[in-house]
Amino acid sequence: MPKKSSKKTVKKTVKKMVKKMSMKSKISKDKYKLLIKKKRKNKISKKDNKLLENELNKKYCNCIKTLKNKYPEKSNIYKNKYGICMNSIYKQRKLPPPYNVSKSCGKYYKYK
Repeated sequence: MPKKSSKKTVKKTVKKMVKKMSMKSKISKDKYKLLIKKKRKNKISKKDNKLLENELNKKYCNCIKTLKNKYPEKSNIYKNKYGICMNSIYKQRKLPPPYNVSKSCGKYYKYK
């Protein structure tokens, strides 16, 4: 009687590569300003609103990334980076900031 080979199969876990989204703007400055005016007057379509929200989110995440890399951890600017960027991107344009917008920054760059 032949002997059965006792090979164990080992499953490999495969990590999915998550491609980061591009930080490059997809719309021109003129169209961006036009969309902001439409949003303030509440005359914006759903498609344009989504496009504008993505652009604002990119600007917000880029602002956080810049402040995070530029200033040391003990500085006040580093500690208040979320508020500073929220004010400069959303509040000065008189737009309501979305809830937990900083959590979506992981789509654009890696946190340290």
